[in-house]
Amino acid sequence: MNFQEAIASVLRNYANFSGRALRSEFWYWQLFLVAGGLAAELLDFVIGSQISVLSSLFWLITLIPSLAVAVCRLHDIGRSGWWLLLFFIPLIGEIVLIVWWCTKGSHGYNGFGADPLPPEPGPRHRLKAQA
Repeated sequence: MNFQEAIASVLRNYANFSGRALRSEFWYWQLFLVAGGLAAELLDFVIGSQISVLSSLFWLITLIPSLAVAVCRLHDIGRSGWWLLLFFIPLIGEIVLIVWWCTKGSHGYNGFGADPLPPEPGPRHRLKAQA
């Protein structure tokens, strides 16, 4: 999944807290949040806003999809979205969540849905492709 596909996927599933999310989808969304937040802050600075109106609006608009993709990323490794509450444990909770978000998702179907990655071709498929 590339950057545009990831952003489109998260926005298409704006408030969908079910299913699974790929690592690339989650991390491209995080990159989008950083870039968008910096751009909004820069625009607030350029227009001379005393309060960060654009930045606050950006974070408010992206809050729900950010929570949804984080929960779906946890689903991909077979964990409940309630584990997201670890974020409120300073440092240790955040480290645990980052490690989990970096972990490869479980193969096949888990309790939260089908694997979002297509199945890898086996050795027989590779031999046919080379012939």
